[in-house]
Amino acid sequence: MEGGKKTKGKQKIEIKKIEKHDDLLVTFVKRRSGIYKKANELVTLCGAEVAFVAFSPSGKPFSFAHPSLESVANHFLNQIFPEGDNTHPLFETHDQSKIDELTKEYNELVDKLQAEKEKEKELKQLAKERDRKGWWETPLEDLSYPELKQLEASFIGLYNNLANQLNEAAGGASSVASPSRNHS
Repeated sequence: MEGGKKTKGKQKIEIKKIEKHDDLLVTFVKRRSGIYKKANELVTLCGAEVAFVAFSPSGKPFSFAHPSLESVANHFLNQIFPEGDNTHPLFETHDQSKIDELTKEYNELVDKLQAEKEKEKELKQLAKERDRKGWWETPLEDLSYPELKQLEASFIGLYNNLANQLNEAAGGASSVASPSRNHS
């Protein structure tokens, strides 16, 4: 496709009242959903009490409130809690501290999980590298005690096999001493 973009894309706009009525309505709808999202993020992330009311250009009211518009308004105006609001501030504080504690625990667990996933990735990489090498190329410090014992037995078997082959090739003239096993 030759040419350029068909739209102007996201551009910085001058902040002033929009004159065209249709553009004004479209902008209001887009901005309203954005402010709902931001208010919800404030509630979720900070535990804030949030309330706002907006009237569209055509006069239609839109609102968002948490925990309720009445509760936030009374809290803002007089610090008086409505009769229907049976949540005492001490309970709210306790609930919020419990939420904060659980959030902290959750974040710690997510960090631990991420660390374990990193360890798993490293171990898988080491296993791949080890599988690519011959058993004789694996660094001894990477082997467990049973693996070292198995490796020792393999070397003794290899030594005995080589010794027998050499004896047969030499006509059995000389005897080859078996390797000494030093256990500590």
